[in-house]
Amino acid sequence: MKNNTAGFTLIELLIVIAIIGILAAVLIPNLLGAQKRAYDAGAQSCGKSIQTALAMHYVDNRTYAAPTPAVSKTMEGAASACSAPEITVTAGTATQNDYSFVVLDTRGAKKFR
Repeated sequence: MKNNTAGFTLIELLIVIAIIGILAAVLIPNLLGAQKRAYDAGAQSCGKSIQTALAMHYVDNRTYAAPTPAVSKTMEGAASACSAPEITVTAGTATQNDYSFVVLDTRGAKKFR
């Protein structure tokens, strides 16, 4: 009796496995980099929120609030963007006409000044 069942040969299966391996090798590093970029975008958003909150304080009081970490993370408008515990705000300086601070997410790769 003849066996007429169709199937894949060993070579065809090995080629498919090799293609899947190559695609995985290319995609996995890109996906890991995308996660770090997302954390950096969150830190950048936090910094922009603090900048906006300090600008609002300046409009109301004609001086900048000292950007201490506790003040910066709880200022109105900045609290939601800076709520992640991995986001750290390093205090800078504040004068009547200028301010500085550093924001970074410990899971990301960049510091934002």
